Amino acid sequence: MAAATQTDRPWPVELRVKRGARRLDIAFDDGSHFSLPAEYLRVMTPSAEDRGHGAGPGRLVFGKQGVGIADLKPVGRYAVRIVFDDGHDTGLYSWDELHRLGRNQESLWKAYLDRLAREGKARG
Repeated sequence: MAAATQTDRPWPVELRVKRGARRLDIAFDDGSHFSLPAEYLRVMTPSAEDRGHGAGPGRLVFGKQGVGIADLKPVGRYAVRIVFDDGHDTGLYSWDELHRLGRNQESLWKAYLDRLAREGKARG
């Protein structure tokens, strides 16, 4: 199986922060478009600080219902660092990761809410 090249992967053509709605809108060159809530992005952070360095689900991030996006910082040509208004800024969201989060938003969000309930935690 050949390694994926940049042309084999969805590439972002637009990123727009909707601060009032606390969302990141992202469009890809494959025609997909996602509107991702800041809370969703924050709790799904790829940051090693929250995900850990090994296998498994990592630390449960909770209490982020009102979080917003303060800034986006490009990281080379492969990712963006999302700076959240709660001070979190260590997660690098690759284009592949943002596409995966958008594509699987419904199932990932459901799994997150189920885990919150199991662990007795709240969104707010």
